[in-house]
Amino acid sequence: MSKKPVTQPALHKVIMVGSGGVGKSALTLQFMYDEFVEDYEPTKADSYRKKILLDGEEVQIDILDTAGQEDYAAIRDNYFRSGEGFLCIFSITEDESFQATQDFREQILRVKNDENIPFLLVGNKCDLEERRKVTYQEASDRAKQWGVTYVETSAKTREHVDKVFFDLMREIRARKMEENKTNNGRGKDKNKRKKNSLKS
Repeated sequence: MSKKPVTQPALHKVIMVGSGGVGKSALTLQFMYDEFVEDYEPTKADSYRKKILLDGEEVQIDILDTAGQEDYAAIRDNYFRSGEGFLCIFSITEDESFQATQDFREQILRVKNDENIPFLLVGNKCDLEERRKVTYQEASDRAKQWGVTYVETSAKTREHVDKVFFDLMREIRARKMEENKTNNGRGKDKNKRKKNSLKS
């Protein structure tokens, strides 16, 4: 009996970035396991993988939840290099974490050397409206300036949690399709790609 070759579902690699305490892990765990973990003290990066249906197609999402390595530039750069899309998270109750998104964005663009990397700006903890320090308008303006989407989430109430992961995966998928087209045609940056593949 001839077995049909099993095609592996596409794998989309998502990296969670943001200051400590903004809810990166809470969002990840809520998406993965439908549970809200209030006091999660991550000391190292955790990687999660899950099969999901994205617009009727089975895909795998690989989520790297970075934590505590922000200080080690080399480790951080490695993570950024491996990612295909980024959720850049801040807490709407903490202006400092919002300001930090600028640095994360710059670091990612430097490592990726690519302005159009799939990227969402995420304002978490929108259930704490009464403690809001960053206005919707302010965050929305920054996202516009970067040419990315801004979404507010709550890991606690699960508001828009699935949305940010799914939206980002759609961007990653669109990006891959675009690159395949370019590669099948005469890719203008073939040489650049070759160099990169020698490194890795």
